[in-house]
Amino acid sequence: MEKIKILVVEDEAPIQELLQFNLERSKYRVKVVDSGEEGITTAREFQPDLILLDIMLPGADGLEVCKKLKADPKTEPIPIIMLTALCEEADVVTGLELGADDYITKPFSPRVLLARVKAALRRISTRKPVVNEELIKVHNITVDIGRHKVEVEGGDVSLTFTEFKVLQLLAQQPGRVFTRYQIVDAVHGEDYPVTDRSVDVQIVGLRKKLGAAGKYIETVRGIGYRFKEEE
Repeated sequence: MEKIKILVVEDEAPIQELLQFNLERSKYRVKVVDSGEEGITTAREFQPDLILLDIMLPGADGLEVCKKLKADPKTEPIPIIMLTALCEEADVVTGLELGADDYITKPFSPRVLLARVKAALRRISTRKPVVNEELIKVHNITVDIGRHKVEVEGGDVSLTFTEFKVLQLLAQQPGRVFTRYQIVDAVHGEDYPVTDRSVDVQIVGLRKKLGAAGKYIETVRGIGYRFKEEE
């Protein structure tokens, strides 16, 4: 069986070595490059299953690399996990809105890194076109898209149109972080006038209606929200 391929785009040698050692020990095939330009070229040639992309890179930075990869049909489907410093919160939001799947802040533990890599690969392997998804079952929640119905442990939950669409978006890709404006775009369209606060209010209402199951909607501080993956 062919090994899963991971491309690491990182310019700091100690982090390169840490990533390569832990990923190869977990039986992944790893290729490492240290600039944004190399990252774009190698992604097109190597066709990795996943990319670990540092934001602060010489030349083209990680955000520019992400934008170009997501604009290219050959590399658009490849999941990207951004590697960021704690002070780069605004860049994380931008990266997620450009199409990155997740992010990890430095310093990070190898266990956390490997867990996020496995989660991203699992999401991609099970991801289906939204048009074909009629029933979402995760934890004790069932979302019936065709019937516009939600059940928690078999009991009906009455949601507004917006609450239903928010839950559908998050539950379709557990573990993936969505920014507030990605949530707004998915529910209302890009031109819908809204503030960060209105998204937060919708989440509060949704959690309340879901009862104990509301805990599965996790807040990612300063970024947005994600639905907790099943363990």
